[in-house]
Amino acid sequence: MLELKDFEEAYNKVQEIVLPTKLIKSDCFSAQTGNHVYLKPENMQLTGAYKIRGAYYKISTLTEEEKAKGLITASAGNHAQGVALAAARQGVKATIVMPTTTPLLKINRTKDLGAEVVLYGNVYDEACSHALSLAEKNGYTFVHPFDDPAVATGQGTIAMDIFKELPTVDYILVPIGGGGLATGVATLAKLLNPKIKVIGVEPAGAACMKASLKAGKVVSCNHVNTIADGTAVQTPGSVIFPYIQQNLDRVITVEDEELIPCFLDLLENHKMLAENSGLLTIAALKHLKAKNKKVVSIISGGNMDVITIASLVQHGLILRDRIFTLSVFLPDKPGELTRVSEVIAKNQGNIIKLEHNQFVSINRNSAVELTITMEAFGTDHKNKIIKALTDEGYNPQMRDSKSVF
Repeated sequence: MLELKDFEEAYNKVQEIVLPTKLIKSDCFSAQTGNHVYLKPENMQLTGAYKIRGAYYKISTLTEEEKAKGLITASAGNHAQGVALAAARQGVKATIVMPTTTPLLKINRTKDLGAEVVLYGNVYDEACSHALSLAEKNGYTFVHPFDDPAVATGQGTIAMDIFKELPTVDYILVPIGGGGLATGVATLAKLLNPKIKVIGVEPAGAACMKASLKAGKVVSCNHVNTIADGTAVQTPGSVIFPYIQQNLDRVITVEDEELIPCFLDLLENHKMLAENSGLLTIAALKHLKAKNKKVVSIISGGNMDVITIASLVQHGLILRDRIFTLSVFLPDKPGELTRVSEVIAKNQGNIIKLEHNQFVSINRNSAVELTITMEAFGTDHKNKIIKALTDEGYNPQMRDSKSVF
């Protein structure tokens, strides 16, 4: 059974490697939700995620014999970097098995930290099975990314940070993949203050913990499909599951589409980059029914490749109606393009792409299809531009904007 002294020992140990990630009061999210929202930016750690805490503490508890065998683990990226850095600091060889779907940034950073990377499987569970096989074959010491009380204790030191800064916290929102972070945070939080509410947040496409809690035992998802790759886990940890049952108040599931606007909000209002799993607790803020409470959202990581960032920006702008595409039909005669442009300019629309097709009809009175992609301030502004074009007789039709960039 994990006790307060275990977390105190872990907290003192991880101070050797963790960076201070002070709470950030979010006026933006507070205004949106009616609560006092604070961000715990673990995306600012050395490895870009909280995982360094559990990995470093776990490795520090190993015997010299266990270390000499070499370490192996499986990870979608953040635990990989945590183990790689912790192993390098202690002069231990590390092998990391990562799913083939892992973002390139996480793969390269893990290699840069000195670990050997093996790519296997499409999801974490397949990579983990392969890592266990390699451990048995080669005699490596396996460091589980979440289903280990020592790892969970290291992750739980985040709660100690939170209480030192905000002892009157009411809610802590914590992302859930396999459950290690939630185990550590919830267990320590309840030891420090049994009245606090600790809520786990899972992607709807990988909600294995919610299903397990409902079943009263560990169960697996039949299929995992989520953009939150760091929490794309089919089966939660069985060793730590009793701690989750005892200490976690509930689980909120979040759809992938909810993460996209959160990415923009966090980037624009806090100049902070979070990976999709790190955005789960931001998306969950709107699911809380509480008001005027002190809520801490743990931003678990910020390791995201540039291509994914570009895609999220594009989709976020489209979802917010800050970029949209429409088409109008024009008479095939000089000056019509200028006339349409003037209507848009008068209403402060900013054209970023035009497609002018003269061959859609043989009727010269409506022979040209003009497809326009433009920038707006949001939904109200978009509707204002559409109305202005309609009033001029153009009958604008909405089009898909996803290929604009």
